[in-house]
Amino acid sequence: MDFLIIDDEKSIRDAACYLIEEEGHYAEGASNSTDGLARLKEDKWDAVILDMNLGQESGLEVLPIITKAHPNLPVVMFTGMGTVKFAVESMKLGAVDFLEKPFARGHFISLVARLNKIRQMGRQIENLESQVEEARHASPNAIYESQSEAMISAMAVLNKAAATPATILILGESGTGKSMVARSLHERSPFASKPFVTVSCPSLSKELLQSELFGHVKGSFTGALKDHWGKVRAADGGTLFLDEIGELPMEIQPKLLRLLQEREYERVGENTARPANIRIIAATNRDLRAAVQAGEFREDLYYRLSVISVRMPSLRERPQDVLHFANHYLEFFAKQFRSPARQFSKAAESRLTSHAWPGNLRELRNVIERSVILGTGKSLEVGEFGPHVTSKPEVNGVTPVELMSLQELEDNHIRRIIDASGNLQEACKILGIDQATLYRKRKKLGLLKQEEKS
Repeated sequence: MDFLIIDDEKSIRDAACYLIEEEGHYAEGASNSTDGLARLKEDKWDAVILDMNLGQESGLEVLPIITKAHPNLPVVMFTGMGTVKFAVESMKLGAVDFLEKPFARGHFISLVARLNKIRQMGRQIENLESQVEEARHASPNAIYESQSEAMISAMAVLNKAAATPATILILGESGTGKSMVARSLHERSPFASKPFVTVSCPSLSKELLQSELFGHVKGSFTGALKDHWGKVRAADGGTLFLDEIGELPMEIQPKLLRLLQEREYERVGENTARPANIRIIAATNRDLRAAVQAGEFREDLYYRLSVISVRMPSLRERPQDVLHFANHYLEFFAKQFRSPARQFSKAAESRLTSHAWPGNLRELRNVIERSVILGTGKSLEVGEFGPHVTSKPEVNGVTPVELMSLQELEDNHIRRIIDASGNLQEACKILGIDQATLYRKRKKLGLLKQEEKS
């Protein structure tokens, strides 16, 4: 936590800051209300301890200014004259507690612990509100329901891994639901009651990303006006989700490797090793093996991240699931927008199943949301999907099928035949190969059932 102590007595400020930092938090002092209010405006603080008597000023006059400008910021009052009247008055004005001066060490540490608990409860409420808000705008959990062997196999691995503290690497194209899977893993883990913290690796420069991840100490770089705890500390006891880990700068990769191996880290500008009690889930749309060979990603880090590695299949690899997802999204958005119940026309269904869906589930979700908003009839028609949803989308006059390699064509064809066939014998007959050959190809594509692996 970050504490601001507003008190005109230097000895009190110094003693309070010392005890707070001894408990593993950060504290700064301000000698008057002008300085204190300026610090509150400049930076974000987790709690304020405010003196009742600030020279010629009254802390009871400053308290309403603070609570009005920062309604969710807990303020504790310091007083040298602890009376019931003062306590009642300060509570009415928004203080969460008060402490008499001179204070005993034990009382002060108990106060810090209570404030930390208030902060943790506030974070839990924020997480719940965030989840409720996400649920309002998210699509249903249809992503986990599938008729595709590849998806069923992937989910079987994830279901087993969810209950363990193992590091998990989720691979797959953009829009295949990697972030949703990461959150689901957290919610089904022993850490579900703790924070789920996301770091988007491509979103910041390497300097800011390092600070965002591990935190920094005051003065460690230009703009570091105070100590800062990073996302590793914020995720304590819970899950740290590293989104698009393939974009992590090489300079930061050794630090992440140390976090994974030693379960410790250092803030920027600090030489103190701090323990990290977190579970790490990472995701990327890059081929990390190729990145390792190209010297763009550390091999040792790759192996540390991929203790459990699962690939989320693209939507074009799951053609039999398209209408299933589309109908789930249709029902979801009809309820969200209070639209009348609709269904897809036969032509619309045909277009949905023939489109390549390069944007995967994200693209499908957006298309269905658009069609529900703009649709007027009892059924949704092809024209309401938008001009880019075509049966044979082209890129510079070339269809996606023509842009695939021969190996990709064969892999996709095998998946489609297996999914469409009643049994493996029928699939062998259609493909013109024997069962041993089909077994080897299914093994390569990760399509073997659990009993076949043992």
